[in-house]
Amino acid sequence: MATAPRQPITQQQMLIERRRELQALDAAFQELRRTADGMPRARGKGVLAFTGPAGLGKTALMTQARAQAAAYGFTVLSGRGGEAEQGSAFRVVRQLVQPSLARMEGAELRAFLGSWYDIVAAVLGLEACGPGPAPDRTGVREGLDWVMTRLTVRKAPVVLLLDDLHWADTESLSWLDSFASRVEDLPLLIVVAYRPDELPSEAGEFRTLVGHHGDRPHDLALLTADGVAQIVRNELGNAAEDRFCKECWSATGGSPFEAVELAIGLAERKLRGTEDDLPAMRELAAAIKGPGLIDRLERLDTATVRFAHTAAVLGSPFSPQLAATIAVLGEEAAAEATQKLRAARILADSHGPEGELEFVHPLIATTIYRSIRTAFRAGLHNTAAQAVLAAGYGPTAAARHLLEVPCEGSPEAVACLREAAREYLRAGATEAARRLLTRALQEPPLPEDRAAVLHELACATFLIEPRATVRHLRQALAEPDVDPELRASIVYQLTTALAHTDQLAEAVAVAAEEAKQARNPRVRLRMQADQFVWSMVRTDDPDSPARSRTLARLAEKLPGLSLEERYILGLRAWDAVKRGEPRQTALTYAEKALHGGMSWTDENRGFEVPLSVALVFMYGDQPRQAEELFSTGIAECAAKGWHGSHLAFGQTIAGYVRYRRGCLAEAEDLVREGLRIADKVEGVVAAQLFGVSILIQTLLARGRITEARALADEHHFGDMTPNAVIYPDPRTVYAELLLGEGRHAEAATLLSSVGHWLDKRAWRNPAWCPWQLRLASALAPTAPQEALGHAQDAVRRARKFGAASTIGQALHTLAEVTGGPAALDLYADAVHHLEQSPAAYELARAQVGHGAALSRNGRLQEAAERLYQGLEGAVHCGAEALAARARAELSAAGMRPLPLRYAQADTLTGRERRTAELSAQGHPVAVIAKELRLTEQGVRQLLSSVYRKIGTDAAGLAGVLESCPRLRP
Repeated sequence: MATAPRQPITQQQMLIERRRELQALDAAFQELRRTADGMPRARGKGVLAFTGPAGLGKTALMTQARAQAAAYGFTVLSGRGGEAEQGSAFRVVRQLVQPSLARMEGAELRAFLGSWYDIVAAVLGLEACGPGPAPDRTGVREGLDWVMTRLTVRKAPVVLLLDDLHWADTESLSWLDSFASRVEDLPLLIVVAYRPDELPSEAGEFRTLVGHHGDRPHDLALLTADGVAQIVRNELGNAAEDRFCKECWSATGGSPFEAVELAIGLAERKLRGTEDDLPAMRELAAAIKGPGLIDRLERLDTATVRFAHTAAVLGSPFSPQLAATIAVLGEEAAAEATQKLRAARILADSHGPEGELEFVHPLIATTIYRSIRTAFRAGLHNTAAQAVLAAGYGPTAAARHLLEVPCEGSPEAVACLREAAREYLRAGATEAARRLLTRALQEPPLPEDRAAVLHELACATFLIEPRATVRHLRQALAEPDVDPELRASIVYQLTTALAHTDQLAEAVAVAAEEAKQARNPRVRLRMQADQFVWSMVRTDDPDSPARSRTLARLAEKLPGLSLEERYILGLRAWDAVKRGEPRQTALTYAEKALHGGMSWTDENRGFEVPLSVALVFMYGDQPRQAEELFSTGIAECAAKGWHGSHLAFGQTIAGYVRYRRGCLAEAEDLVREGLRIADKVEGVVAAQLFGVSILIQTLLARGRITEARALADEHHFGDMTPNAVIYPDPRTVYAELLLGEGRHAEAATLLSSVGHWLDKRAWRNPAWCPWQLRLASALAPTAPQEALGHAQDAVRRARKFGAASTIGQALHTLAEVTGGPAALDLYADAVHHLEQSPAAYELARAQVGHGAALSRNGRLQEAAERLYQGLEGAVHCGAEALAARARAELSAAGMRPLPLRYAQADTLTGRERRTAELSAQGHPVAVIAKELRLTEQGVRQLLSSVYRKIGTDAAGLAGVLESCPRLRP
């Protein structure tokens, strides 16, 4: 009869010499309970870490944490890394989340996940509708943040237990790193245990984060001789001799795992702990791990050994039925093997799904796995892959095993690896997909499938190895008889990868060559569109005017029936804006491009053309249309889970539209959010440059020159020459900063070089780049005639384009450099044009300038009216410095500024305004926090800022909002 199994170390009730760690656990749980009761959490109390080499009792501490959390009434969500499963993307995340989601019915689950369902479905192993979107890594992380936050709110307070974190998959570690910083705002505690020397390099940021929470990670120490003696006497009785206990300490090295296992083994042999028992003790100690453990295992019968080997290949936890299938054991034989392995303290019941088993300790699993002969282990993995698929665990579970099998040219293996890679790509796990597709190529695939596999591999490596992407795509193009549609996708990906690796000229050449070779007219148009896109982006395009003429001739013939035609029309509209052709020409082409639809999230076409079309409307004085297009594009990106570079571009340039309308506070909010997103995405230099350029312009318009300079210095803005065309042009923006600082000569030199570059390309629209206007301002103090010439030329160019905002700005600059009585009519004409445009800030500038000129010429009554208009406009736009100038001009002329009853209300940021609106409607702080995704403390801080700015309290908000239309939604 088999010996009854004793409690393994993971179930020991007594933790010897772990008082400090247990006190830390208790303190963390008490802090969590106070947080759940609404008390603010002390900073740095959201993460608790236990670290140390294998066998020091980390798992025992986690078991104690589970029991203690349950005693407090907390919800426990747990996950555990596995040495054999590190390549399975989001495995640990699924362990944390799936048990809670599995209790929800379909409708409840969809309601719970809301709009995030399709984004996180593949990540969490849920059933998605159709092929599903392919979210980026930022979108996946934010989706998982949403899921965990909702679970926490629903089940609060919550404890996350993460054992063996050093073996967690990279994707789970990456998410944990980003999420852990939010813990302080939630009734949630994260408790982790890991071996510090085995934590992968990808977890460097997490290691730093743990170090910032609490005093430091709790490093577990080996047991003292007294500690080991206590464990031995707990099993053998107090009669165990001192020398015997001391020898037990020497034999185990003070390892809690080995000491407990040794003590249990001694008790099972009914030893008393005397000197005579020392040989038997040493024999038992040698059998606990390493060769001794394998010897002990192999003394069992063949079926039991085979079951143990299969379990090691599957990894913990595992299904005993699946293991029996792979080991070719019947039900009775498998049950007997399980019983014997339990008795040998090798297997135990899992803490996971009911009925599953796991190894008593990871050291045992590792030792057994490494003891399996290489060829036999590969055979087990091969059988496991087939069994896992047959059992319905899916291709990703099977693919993990295929990675351990020698290449055999199996089409079935290639198909499984590709399908698993597609699942990983849908989950945003590009690194995991790359591993599988690399292996699929090594299998190898059938010749007719090789180009497709190379293309899929390139899609997986684009964000992590763009130069490798170029290599894979060139290899794919070199394959014979590639399907035309696939070839077009390969070329698009190749040109994009070349552009992202600063090879814009090569990107243009590839697209041009493919356009020449394409037999299908639709494919040819698509290649030509790619060629024009990257030509326009190049700062060193050698023949821009000729390319523009070619584009114009091509677009003239196209009705816009197909998407390819609409892309050409959209590019023609954008080119017309930059060249300064009549505004109506550009708008007509933009409207034709939009007729029939144009997606911002087409993975094989990019978002450059839809974005450019939206900007045509902005420069053409139709910002509402531009904002609608941006809202649509941003919503598309968000719905697809593209929360990285695409969303960063959308937010920042939507802010640019608000800036052009004169909504400076809203513009600043949007651009800062876009920069925040861009800063989280690796390698998105272009999005950062767009954001910094627009934010500096916005800050300058608000009069915050010092802040603009700090931002420029932080991003080395004045030191870089971008390799791609960016708008607003960064050098022109930097020159504006120099002008604001009074450094006119430096600004003039920089602007002259910008003008030379743009004139060579025949890009002459001051709406797109007002370099001449800024150069005129820079030259006015030292070279007035030259300044006048530039301003007059800019007016001619503006009139040719025909947008009222552009004409008004050019006339304003011409008035400034003309000066004297002759400038008065120019100022009046500038105001007249700007009043017909959406450029509220530029209108306020022109009104203040006109008023100041009228005052200097003694026409005080007219001056007062203009200055009051400019002051009101400046306050509404949030242009503090311009408002101050208007007040100063009024004061200098002996006039008192009229009271602006609610002027300060217009300085509120977008988030402050929304907070004020919700508060005025009577919503409590908790409801406002939920809608705005803020903490309650954050809402209170925003309300305090509102009260300071408008000098009222909650009761007075409603009146202010009612009297100030700009504060309404």
